[in-house]
Amino acid sequence: MPSPSIVWFRDDLRLADNPALRAAIDRGEPIIGLYVLDEESPGIRPLGGAARWWLNGSLASLAERLAERGGALVLRRGPADRVVREAVTDAAAGAVFWNRRYGGPERAVDAGLKAVLRDAGVEVASFAASLLFEPWTVTTGAGTPYAVFSPFWRACQSLPAPRAPLPEPREIAGARHPIDSDRLDDWELLPHEPDWAGGLRETWEPGEPAARRRLREFLNNDLGHYARARDEPAAGATSLLSPRLRWGEVSPHQVWHEGVATGRAGKFLSELGWREFAWHTLFHSPDLATQNLRREFDAFPWPRLRPSALEAWRRGHTGIALVDAGMRELWVTGYMHNRVRMVTASFLIKNLLIDWRLGEQWFWDTLVDADAANNPFNWQWVAGSGADAAPYFRIFNPDLQAKKFDPDGHYVRQWAPEHLSDDPPPPIVDLRESRQAALAAYDVVKRAARG
Repeated sequence: MPSPSIVWFRDDLRLADNPALRAAIDRGEPIIGLYVLDEESPGIRPLGGAARWWLNGSLASLAERLAERGGALVLRRGPADRVVREAVTDAAAGAVFWNRRYGGPERAVDAGLKAVLRDAGVEVASFAASLLFEPWTVTTGAGTPYAVFSPFWRACQSLPAPRAPLPEPREIAGARHPIDSDRLDDWELLPHEPDWAGGLRETWEPGEPAARRRLREFLNNDLGHYARARDEPAAGATSLLSPRLRWGEVSPHQVWHEGVATGRAGKFLSELGWREFAWHTLFHSPDLATQNLRREFDAFPWPRLRPSALEAWRRGHTGIALVDAGMRELWVTGYMHNRVRMVTASFLIKNLLIDWRLGEQWFWDTLVDADAANNPFNWQWVAGSGADAAPYFRIFNPDLQAKKFDPDGHYVRQWAPEHLSDDPPPPIVDLRESRQAALAAYDVVKRAARG
């Protein structure tokens, strides 16, 4: 009697370079793909609206690709420790395979499941698939996590090179009697009343095939301009791979090896290293989205929140051209150019003096590529409370940034054209005065750190 293998898909919605799927194929028994929408386990952060939209498309693509090869994707909803155990029972499964996660709550769920299933006689194995380097393999000489990127990345590069990607399976032996599955539409991941996702549909195509196409397009057509033009939001020189990596439609190993093969991807691959740095930081600091990494920043004197200022920032009505353009791009497309992300975040924190956590929450809800590591990590970097931070000097002037990186106004003209009119909207805050207020607030932190 066959004892099927369950492949528990998580943030690895692909067939190629999927070690968990490869292990199930090598075991030689029928395979059941499983995805669990877990919004109930302790500490698990529910997905934002844009992320739910992307997940819907990526799951539909994965299910179609599995079916083409003889497999199937089972969808179930609920706390993962219960749902996975129920799936094992329903399928009389003899093995469960998954690729590792690195957030604290996720690791707790996985460790508990692994222990319970093994006690029940089920084979369980987890694999490295989402990072180039496991977080426990990259530490300082003292055995502590790195707090600065440059030595972190040098340490990574001193390790053996990332493994080669695994090939995509041509056939997947599906179970003869598949277990019950939810209908994807019943999860209601897509927005309605109102349907605000029109811009997302025009901008993106979720799924592994589109991710592979985009990687090839970038390496063949755009990589040559990357180092020179990546900071220009209108240049179209960025990879646009961040949501693909976030959902695991393409693996970092695929990106790494295909990038290395070009012989000219050094700067781009260092950005892949920054992604690694964020995940390693989350591994060692699971509360990254809620607690200052540098605890002296707990003394930062946030003024009383002005809801009208926060709302103006969210909607792109601050009267600051580059900020408004970026926030409107985000609202329409679920994406924002990285240089503009830094500028908009800096403006919220250091000109409006609004807690970085409120900005992080907005990006979590509106970005298609928001993940548990990079989103809070980058917000803390801008705030100065995180890793590799130099808070007293990093206050972006959005007007100067626009002159430097959008000198012809192409980006602003696309997203906030009224700023280029004869009667532009007035700013809601004076940049010079608010910068001085931010520096004064940071001085409070500096004095607190001295004791």
